[in-house]
Amino acid sequence: MTVQEIGRPRRRKEDTKLLTGRTQWTDNLSRPGMLHVMFLRSPMAHARITRVDVSGARDLPGVVAAFSGQDLADEQGSLPCAWPVTEDIVIPDHPPMAVSEVRYVGEAVACVIATDRYRAADALDAIEVDYEPLPAVLDMEEALAPDSPKVHEAGNKAYSMKTVSGDIETAFRGAPVVIERTFRQQRLIPTAMEPRAVLADTDGESFTVYSSTQIPHVLRVMLAVVTGIPEHKLRVIAPDVGGGFGSKLQVTAEEVLCLVLARKLGRPVKWTESRSEGNLTVHHGRDQIQRLRLAADADGRIRGLKVELLADMGAYLLLLTPGVPLLGASMFNAIYKMDAYEFACTGVFTTKMPTDAYRGAGRPEATFGIERMMDELAAELNLDPLEVRRRNWIKHEEFPYTTISGLTYDSGNYEAATERALSLFGYDKLRAEQADRRDRGDPVQLGIGVSTYTEMCGLAPSRLLAEARFGAGGWEHGAVRMLPTGKVEVVTGSSPHGQGHVTSWSQIVADALGVPFEDVTVLHGDTAIAPKGMDTYGSRSLVVGGIAVLKACEKVKDKARTLAAHLLECSPDDLEFEAGTFKVRGTDSAKTIQELAYAAFTAHDLPDGVEPRLDSEVTFDPETYSFPHGTHLCAVEVDTETGQTRIRSYVAVDDIGKVINPLIVNGQLHGGIAQGIAQALFEEAVYDAEGNLLTTTMADYLLPSAADLPGFTLDRTETPSTTNPLGVKGVGEAGTIASTPAVVNAVVDALRPYGINDVQMPCTPERIWRALQERAQEGVRP
Repeated sequence: MTVQEIGRPRRRKEDTKLLTGRTQWTDNLSRPGMLHVMFLRSPMAHARITRVDVSGARDLPGVVAAFSGQDLADEQGSLPCAWPVTEDIVIPDHPPMAVSEVRYVGEAVACVIATDRYRAADALDAIEVDYEPLPAVLDMEEALAPDSPKVHEAGNKAYSMKTVSGDIETAFRGAPVVIERTFRQQRLIPTAMEPRAVLADTDGESFTVYSSTQIPHVLRVMLAVVTGIPEHKLRVIAPDVGGGFGSKLQVTAEEVLCLVLARKLGRPVKWTESRSEGNLTVHHGRDQIQRLRLAADADGRIRGLKVELLADMGAYLLLLTPGVPLLGASMFNAIYKMDAYEFACTGVFTTKMPTDAYRGAGRPEATFGIERMMDELAAELNLDPLEVRRRNWIKHEEFPYTTISGLTYDSGNYEAATERALSLFGYDKLRAEQADRRDRGDPVQLGIGVSTYTEMCGLAPSRLLAEARFGAGGWEHGAVRMLPTGKVEVVTGSSPHGQGHVTSWSQIVADALGVPFEDVTVLHGDTAIAPKGMDTYGSRSLVVGGIAVLKACEKVKDKARTLAAHLLECSPDDLEFEAGTFKVRGTDSAKTIQELAYAAFTAHDLPDGVEPRLDSEVTFDPETYSFPHGTHLCAVEVDTETGQTRIRSYVAVDDIGKVINPLIVNGQLHGGIAQGIAQALFEEAVYDAEGNLLTTTMADYLLPSAADLPGFTLDRTETPSTTNPLGVKGVGEAGTIASTPAVVNAVVDALRPYGINDVQMPCTPERIWRALQERAQEGVRP
């Protein structure tokens, strides 16, 4: 009896080499004659460059070359922005190495290429740069003032846009309850386990770029555009990639410059960032000011929602920078029904590192905003936070449901996920304990946080991306090759960086073709081996890339059916396929798909017009997004004397449709929840008044360790997606999207008796303590 692979908790095929060090990171790679490049970076947030003298560096031992931005001005091009979200958006030129002006601390102004990285680093000290200081622009609101110093000549507003659905003025007019809150999404620094690294090689005619990237296919196209190297002369390889979280969804200055330098010097050139260099120059995430107004009836039914965002773009627009906050535009309404909705966003230039996609990309920010507002509405009406949500959410019998923002959710059951979460959490018991602690005046208060979320994932439908002015399609490619011995090679355009694609794709193919899981291998991340693809981000790998592979399997079976019918001397309609075998109905005549693969290879007896192969490929472009959902509940203890917070329990019940591999799903949720908790309690990129990043090391930028996190209780409900044949949705970003508001809602819930309705993230002990002291000075007592 064949064991079904889908749904089986398989250990990952990838982990043997990843966990034993027998793998290939970009920094492991070496090439004959390889040179190392290091970059001199601006110590100023904003300044004109009046002189760069690299001659002192060129004279040092081991140094092969040194260049300023001016030296490369005609070769380096401008870094691309692929998402011009409005017709009048301002997209400034962005040279990979600054030529005349620097606009953030850490921007490259010169480079040294040497025989090893240490000599190159030492030689940076010999470069002389003169700057004419200009005012730093750091505060988004001040940047929009008419008298603000300008980051770019065109001004500090990158774009503004506004959309309205329904009669928003009527929704607010005379509403019994109107709540207005301002929330701050702090700036975050993506911190992948593997730092970024690039190696550009050349044989004098063609070029190969190895990069720790999430997007080898996109990178190849963009490198060709920026440098002028013909695309067919350019190969991009993403070796094993140690995490990304969006930070490697980028066309970076270092990738462009390594390629330009390899072309200029005719030798391979390599760069690997240090951790502090990475904090300065990897793109940052989040950084929004959210002003939300919510109108409701006296019973808590939402009438309307107004969202006004200020989004910090940083100094330039990188690949997706302007579009990231807009990914949340249709998610602020979340799982809730309402009569009207208004969304407005202004992108603002500042003299900071540019922002771009970070795990969830716009969806965590939106979910945080609406879930905080739902708790504020509950507090205003003295209702249980879950009761307010129940009164507003889409009921399971109402699916498919088109939301006020225009998206159609295909399936879901918020009631079932919530009831399961409540049971696992012990909600009523915890509420009783909370009331007891409040009555006793316990200095350690208990807070309970709720987050009932959905997300738009599977970033893909090309026609919808076109409507959003996105600069590319969202399709994905998959190919399945039956080898003569019956083994299977899968080629996928999805390029993994820790998600377990090799294992999951093997399970899908094993079930589809009826071959052993061990007989499937998956090739990826090399544009010469997997030449077609749109890569990995936005929880799209399974719901787009996995479906492409499944559909390629169906084509393989169609070809095999034709050959089987010929060899078995029957009509294709007389064949049934099960567990890898075509069998003539009502007889013992059969051929396995492995036998057919060999028969196709030998080509001794093929039907007329049939090629000697079963190989097939598919480019899949879905019709719409997918919409996983779930309920996350968090209990925290807050010491009101010190501000210290401890997460006591955390329950997550997620509905991601059909599950391919439960072990991988749990791993994704563990990591995602950890990142969401980190935003709520720990992480923040901090700049001083001159625009210096103060959190350049892991001693300054606080990442939680395992000791700082609770155990997670995970469970699932399952409402399959109706928009793809596997019924899958997506899970890569779910934990991050759901967890931050659950934790912050819990912290605020603990502090409400003290008159506190918000604590700016991260909710550090100091911030909690100061909030308590301020309320005490105002005479507020529980």
